[in-house]
Amino acid sequence: MKVPSMAEMAANGETPDILFWVGCAGSFDQRAQKITRAFALILEKVGVRFAILGKEEMCTGDPVRRAGNEFLFQMMAYQNIQILNGYGIKKIVTACPHCFNTLMNEYPELGGNYEVIHHTTFLQQLIDEGKIRLQEGGPFKGKKITYHDSCYLGRSNGIYEAPRKVLEALDGALVEMKRCRTNGMCCGAGGAQMFKEEEKGTTRVNFDRASEAVRTGAGIIAAACPFCNTMLTDGVKNSEREDSVKVMDIAELIASSLS
Repeated sequence: MKVPSMAEMAANGETPDILFWVGCAGSFDQRAQKITRAFALILEKVGVRFAILGKEEMCTGDPVRRAGNEFLFQMMAYQNIQILNGYGIKKIVTACPHCFNTLMNEYPELGGNYEVIHHTTFLQQLIDEGKIRLQEGGPFKGKKITYHDSCYLGRSNGIYEAPRKVLEALDGALVEMKRCRTNGMCCGAGGAQMFKEEEKGTTRVNFDRASEAVRTGAGIIAAACPFCNTMLTDGVKNSEREDSVKVMDIAELIASSLS
Protein backbone atom coordinates (compact mmCIF):
# COMPACT_ATOMS: atom_id res chain seq x y z
CA MET A 1 0.00 0.00 0.00
CA LYS A 2 1.16 3.52 -0.73
CA VAL A 3 0.03 5.64 2.18
CA PRO A 4 1.11 9.29 1.96
CA SER A 5 2.75 10.97 4.94
CA MET A 6 1.87 14.50 6.05
CA ALA A 7 5.41 15.60 5.12
CA GLU A 8 4.93 14.34 1.53
CA MET A 9 1.51 15.97 1.22
CA ALA A 10 2.73 19.28 2.65
CA ALA A 11 5.70 19.24 0.23
CA ASN A 12 3.20 18.96 -2.66
CA GLY A 13 1.05 21.74 -1.21
CA GLU A 14 -1.80 19.29 -0.52
CA THR A 15 -3.99 18.85 2.55
CA PRO A 16 -5.75 15.60 3.47
CA ASP A 17 -9.41 15.31 4.53
CA ILE A 18 -8.24 13.49 7.65
CA LEU A 19 -5.08 12.59 9.48
CA PHE A 20 -5.09 8.86 10.33
CA TRP A 21 -3.42 8.58 13.75
CA VAL A 22 -2.01 5.05 13.69
CA GLY A 23 -0.83 4.77 17.31
CA CYS A 24 1.90 2.56 18.80
CA ALA A 25 -0.06 -0.70 18.65
CA GLY A 26 -1.19 -0.07 15.07
CA SER A 27 2.41 0.70 14.07
CA PHE A 28 4.43 -1.93 15.89
CA ASP A 29 2.18 -4.80 17.03
CA GLN A 30 1.94 -7.46 14.31
CA ARG A 31 -1.69 -8.22 15.05
CA ALA A 32 -2.74 -4.56 15.24
CA GLN A 33 -0.92 -3.81 11.96
CA LYS A 34 -3.65 -5.86 10.25
CA ILE A 35 -6.28 -3.50 11.72
CA THR A 36 -4.30 -0.51 10.43
CA ARG A 37 -4.13 -2.03 6.94
CA ALA A 38 -7.84 -2.90 6.97
CA PHE A 39 -8.83 0.66 7.90
CA ALA A 40 -6.43 2.20 5.36
CA LEU A 41 -7.86 -0.13 2.69
CA ILE A 42 -11.40 1.07 3.46
CA LEU A 43 -10.32 4.74 3.30
CA GLU A 44 -8.58 4.10 -0.03
CA LYS A 45 -11.56 2.23 -1.48
CA VAL A 46 -14.10 4.94 -0.60
CA GLY A 47 -11.84 7.75 -1.79
CA VAL A 48 -11.09 9.52 1.49
CA ARG A 49 -7.93 11.63 1.14
CA PHE A 50 -5.88 10.75 4.19
CA ALA A 51 -2.30 10.91 5.43
CA ILE A 52 -0.30 9.61 8.37
CA LEU A 53 2.50 11.27 10.33
CA GLY A 54 4.75 8.25 9.84
CA LYS A 55 8.05 8.62 11.68
CA GLU A 56 6.94 12.00 13.06
CA GLU A 57 4.19 10.34 15.12
CA MET A 58 5.08 9.75 18.76
CA CYS A 59 3.04 7.85 21.38
CA THR A 60 0.24 10.11 22.67
CA GLY A 61 1.54 9.51 26.20
CA ASP A 62 -1.56 7.70 27.47
CA PRO A 63 0.27 4.77 29.13
CA VAL A 64 2.88 6.96 30.88
CA ARG A 65 0.21 9.31 32.24
CA ARG A 66 -1.85 6.37 33.52
CA ALA A 67 1.31 4.92 35.09
CA GLY A 68 1.88 8.24 36.89
CA ASN A 69 4.69 9.88 34.88
CA GLU A 70 3.07 13.26 34.24
CA PHE A 71 6.34 14.94 33.22
CA LEU A 72 7.02 12.44 30.42
CA PHE A 73 3.37 12.64 29.27
CA GLN A 74 3.58 16.42 28.88
CA MET A 75 6.88 16.19 27.00
CA MET A 76 5.39 13.68 24.52
CA ALA A 77 2.14 15.60 24.18
CA TYR A 78 3.88 18.92 23.51
CA GLN A 79 6.04 17.33 20.81
CA ASN A 80 2.98 15.83 19.09
CA ILE A 81 1.01 19.08 19.38
CA GLN A 82 3.87 21.07 17.82
CA ILE A 83 3.91 18.72 14.83
CA LEU A 84 0.11 18.60 14.45
CA ASN A 85 -0.24 22.39 14.75
CA GLY A 86 2.69 22.88 12.39
CA TYR A 87 0.79 20.99 9.69
CA GLY A 88 -2.46 22.78 10.54
CA ILE A 89 -4.25 19.50 11.32
CA LYS A 90 -7.96 19.92 12.04
CA LYS A 91 -9.42 16.41 11.86
CA ILE A 92 -7.91 13.20 13.26
CA VAL A 93 -9.28 9.65 12.99
CA THR A 94 -7.77 6.83 15.06
CA ALA A 95 -8.51 3.14 15.57
CA CYS A 96 -7.27 3.21 19.19
CA PRO A 97 -9.65 4.39 21.96
CA HIS A 98 -6.64 5.27 24.17
CA CYS A 99 -5.25 7.63 21.51
CA PHE A 100 -8.79 8.89 20.85
CA ASN A 101 -9.42 9.74 24.50
CA THR A 102 -6.03 11.41 25.02
CA LEU A 103 -6.09 13.45 21.80
CA MET A 104 -9.69 14.56 22.32
CA ASN A 105 -9.89 15.14 26.07
CA GLU A 106 -6.34 15.74 27.30
CA TYR A 107 -4.52 17.58 24.50
CA PRO A 108 -6.75 20.72 24.46
CA GLU A 109 -5.42 21.91 27.85
CA LEU A 110 -1.91 21.78 26.35
CA GLY A 111 -2.85 23.68 23.19
CA GLY A 112 -3.88 20.81 20.90
CA ASN A 113 -7.44 21.40 19.68
CA TYR A 114 -8.66 19.00 17.00
CA GLU A 115 -11.80 17.23 15.86
CA VAL A 116 -11.00 13.67 16.94
CA ILE A 117 -13.10 10.75 15.69
CA HIS A 118 -12.84 7.07 16.56
CA HIS A 119 -12.76 4.81 13.52
CA THR A 120 -16.06 3.09 14.41
CA THR A 121 -17.86 6.46 14.36
CA PHE A 122 -16.14 7.35 11.09
CA LEU A 123 -17.11 3.99 9.55
CA GLN A 124 -20.72 4.54 10.63
CA GLN A 125 -20.70 7.96 8.95
CA LEU A 126 -19.32 6.47 5.72
CA ILE A 127 -22.01 3.75 5.78
CA ASP A 128 -24.78 6.31 6.47
CA GLU A 129 -23.53 8.48 3.58
CA GLY A 130 -23.63 5.46 1.25
CA LYS A 131 -19.88 5.63 0.61
CA ILE A 132 -19.19 2.19 2.05
CA ARG A 133 -21.01 -0.45 0.05
CA LEU A 134 -21.14 -3.95 1.51
CA GLN A 135 -21.68 -7.26 -0.25
CA GLU A 136 -25.22 -8.55 -0.12
CA GLY A 137 -25.17 -11.79 1.82
CA GLY A 138 -21.55 -11.05 2.80
CA PRO A 139 -19.27 -13.37 4.79
CA PHE A 140 -20.90 -12.50 8.16
CA LYS A 141 -24.57 -12.70 7.18
CA GLY A 142 -26.48 -14.53 9.92
CA LYS A 143 -23.32 -15.23 11.93
CA LYS A 144 -23.39 -14.63 15.67
CA ILE A 145 -21.23 -11.65 16.64
CA THR A 146 -20.75 -10.26 20.13
CA TYR A 147 -19.28 -6.79 20.71
CA HIS A 148 -16.92 -5.90 23.55
CA ASP A 149 -17.22 -2.27 24.74
CA SER A 150 -13.80 -0.70 25.15
CA CYS A 151 -13.62 1.36 28.38
CA TYR A 152 -12.24 4.48 26.69
CA LEU A 153 -14.88 4.30 23.99
CA GLY A 154 -17.88 3.34 26.09
CA ARG A 155 -17.90 4.48 29.69
CA SER A 156 -15.32 7.25 29.22
CA ASN A 157 -16.79 8.80 26.07
CA GLY A 158 -20.33 7.39 25.75
CA ILE A 159 -19.84 5.78 22.32
CA TYR A 160 -22.05 2.70 22.32
CA GLU A 161 -24.24 2.95 19.24
CA ALA A 162 -21.75 3.63 16.41
CA PRO A 163 -19.89 0.29 16.62
CA ARG A 164 -23.15 -1.64 16.95
CA LYS A 165 -24.69 0.14 13.94
CA VAL A 166 -21.62 -0.76 11.87
CA LEU A 167 -21.98 -4.41 12.93
CA GLU A 168 -25.71 -4.37 12.10
CA ALA A 169 -24.80 -3.29 8.54
CA LEU A 170 -23.04 -6.67 8.16
CA ASP A 171 -26.38 -8.49 8.62
CA GLY A 172 -24.89 -10.59 11.38
CA ALA A 173 -26.80 -11.62 14.49
CA LEU A 174 -25.58 -9.35 17.29
CA VAL A 175 -25.66 -11.07 20.67
CA GLU A 176 -24.85 -9.02 23.77
CA MET A 177 -22.78 -10.15 26.71
CA LYS A 178 -24.38 -9.91 30.15
CA ARG A 179 -22.04 -7.03 31.04
CA CYS A 180 -22.22 -4.54 28.18
CA ARG A 181 -22.68 -0.85 27.41
CA THR A 182 -22.57 1.25 30.64
CA ASN A 183 -22.10 -1.97 32.61
CA GLY A 184 -19.30 -3.22 30.32
CA MET A 185 -16.28 -4.97 31.76
CA CYS A 186 -12.67 -3.96 31.13
CA CYS A 187 -10.49 -6.32 29.08
CA GLY A 188 -7.74 -5.87 31.68
CA ALA A 189 -5.31 -3.70 29.65
CA GLY A 190 -6.37 -0.16 30.60
CA GLY A 191 -4.55 2.15 33.00
CA ALA A 192 -1.15 0.99 31.63
CA GLN A 193 -1.89 -2.56 32.88
CA MET A 194 -1.04 -3.75 29.34
CA PHE A 195 2.63 -3.12 30.12
CA LYS A 196 3.05 -4.55 33.60
CA GLU A 197 2.70 -7.81 35.45
CA GLU A 198 -0.71 -8.30 37.03
CA GLU A 199 -1.17 -8.47 40.80
CA LYS A 200 -1.82 -11.86 42.39
CA GLY A 201 -5.39 -13.10 42.24
CA THR A 202 -7.47 -16.16 41.41
CA THR A 203 -7.86 -15.36 37.70
CA ARG A 204 -7.01 -12.76 35.08
CA VAL A 205 -9.48 -10.07 34.02
CA ASN A 206 -9.09 -10.96 30.32
CA PHE A 207 -9.80 -14.66 31.02
CA ASP A 208 -13.06 -13.72 32.74
CA ARG A 209 -14.10 -11.34 29.97
CA ALA A 210 -13.23 -13.77 27.16
CA SER A 211 -15.20 -16.56 28.92
CA GLU A 212 -18.20 -14.22 29.06
CA ALA A 213 -17.89 -13.59 25.31
CA VAL A 214 -17.49 -17.29 24.50
CA ARG A 215 -20.62 -18.12 26.55
CA THR A 216 -22.76 -16.00 24.18
CA GLY A 217 -22.21 -18.68 21.52
CA ALA A 218 -20.81 -16.09 19.10
CA GLY A 219 -18.21 -17.21 16.57
CA ILE A 220 -16.81 -13.67 16.32
CA ILE A 221 -15.88 -11.30 19.13
CA ALA A 222 -15.83 -7.81 17.63
CA ALA A 223 -13.43 -5.34 19.25
CA ALA A 224 -12.69 -1.69 18.51
CA CYS A 225 -9.37 -1.36 20.35
CA PRO A 226 -5.98 -3.01 19.69
CA PHE A 227 -5.40 -3.60 23.42
CA CYS A 228 -8.82 -5.26 23.83
CA ASN A 229 -8.04 -7.38 20.78
CA THR A 230 -4.79 -8.68 22.34
CA MET A 231 -6.36 -9.38 25.74
CA LEU A 232 -9.46 -11.11 24.37
CA THR A 233 -7.38 -13.20 21.95
CA ASP A 234 -5.28 -14.43 24.90
CA GLY A 235 -8.48 -15.13 26.85
CA VAL A 236 -9.98 -17.15 23.98
CA LYS A 237 -6.76 -19.20 23.77
CA ASN A 238 -6.99 -19.84 27.52
CA SER A 239 -10.56 -21.14 26.96
CA GLU A 240 -9.12 -23.41 24.21
CA ARG A 241 -11.66 -22.04 21.74
CA GLU A 242 -9.37 -20.33 19.21
CA ASP A 243 -10.50 -22.76 16.46
CA SER A 244 -14.16 -21.75 16.75
CA VAL A 245 -14.02 -18.15 18.08
CA LYS A 246 -12.20 -15.33 16.29
CA VAL A 247 -11.43 -11.89 17.73
CA MET A 248 -11.63 -9.25 14.99
CA ASP A 249 -11.61 -5.48 14.84
CA ILE A 250 -14.68 -3.81 13.36
CA ALA A 251 -12.51 -2.37 10.55
CA GLU A 252 -11.39 -5.89 9.59
CA LEU A 253 -15.00 -7.09 9.44
CA ILE A 254 -15.96 -4.19 7.16
CA ALA A 255 -12.84 -4.50 4.96
CA SER A 256 -13.57 -8.17 4.26
CA SER A 257 -17.23 -7.36 3.42
CA LEU A 258 -16.71 -4.51 0.92
CA SER A 259 -18.54 -5.00 -2.38
